[in-house]
Amino acid sequence: MVVVALGFLALSACEFGDVRYETPERGRGGPPRYGREQNTIFGKDGFNLFGLGKKDDEEGGAGRGPGAISVNGFLWRASLDTIQFMPLASADPFGGVIITDWYAPPESPSERFKVNIYILDRRLIADGVRAAVFKQRQAAGGAWVDARVDSQTGTELENAILARARQLRIASARS
Repeated sequence: MVVVALGFLALSACEFGDVRYETPERGRGGPPRYGREQNTIFGKDGFNLFGLGKKDDEEGGAGRGPGAISVNGFLWRASLDTIQFMPLASADPFGGVIITDWYAPPESPSERFKVNIYILDRRLIADGVRAAVFKQRQAAGGAWVDARVDSQTGTELENAILARARQLRIASARS
């Protein structure tokens, strides 16, 4: 009990200097602002773990406003454009993961493919995207069996996404 009381007294004594009680000012419909800027233990810009709080709109990041995605916007859009013919199973713009459902090309209905795309960076760089491609073939009994995928398939998909991302970035710079 004594420890709790001492802790309470210590915390209440932290802000004795420059205490002002002012009425809030309303500004343009936003939250009330008080007479002085609030200081925090993390500084003016707040806590910034590994640079994740940094805005980089020029690199395709959408900033940190409500509804902003957490990965490079050009890579995200280019990934969706590149695999637009495949049905999506899941798309998480905050985690940077796109997972497709199985897709059977019309020219070979006994094969089907699935793609997982991982956007790893907020910058538009070559290492910012990874693609994993999975393949299955239909066996004689009708069951789907995993098949080997050429190791270059994932790399070619990544290169197609990067090329499309560059096109989107160039187009956004012109407008």
